Amino acid sequence: MASPLTLSDLMEQRSAIQAQLAGLGPMRPGTLAQRFRKCGKPNCHCARQGARGHGPVWTLTWAVEGKTQTRVIPDEAVEDVRAQVAEYQRCRTLTRALVEVSTRMCDVHLEEAKGAKKKPSPQRSNRPVAARPTPRPSA
Repeated sequence: MASPLTLSDLMEQRSAIQAQLAGLGPMRPGTLAQRFRKCGKPNCHCARQGARGHGPVWTLTWAVEGKTQTRVIPDEAVEDVRAQVAEYQRCRTLTRALVEVSTRMCDVHLEEAKGAKKKPSPQRSNRPVAARPTPRPSA
């Protein structure tokens, strides 16, 4: 079993992740896909049995507030968009790792705080107890 990481180990990990996050390039969410479509004209080549259809056309699809967005990507931009989507995935992975390390750091702080709080010892004081004044009867 591996020994638990120290706070300084976790801080080093956090710094390394933050440095990687700072070095991220342009990014965008989504899925890049190559599509073929049929135009619907009965005499077109795409209407024949087994035809792939017109294309290929590259599309980028992503969700915004629960709604699917799609954008056609020109052939000359496909490699750039592919790199941007990969950078977005890298950002998500690094962010998850940063949250995990931060949570572990918080757990270490909690454990240290627990250890620092010692229960007061049940020692009695040697000082005499002051006499309490007797209440006066009300008139």
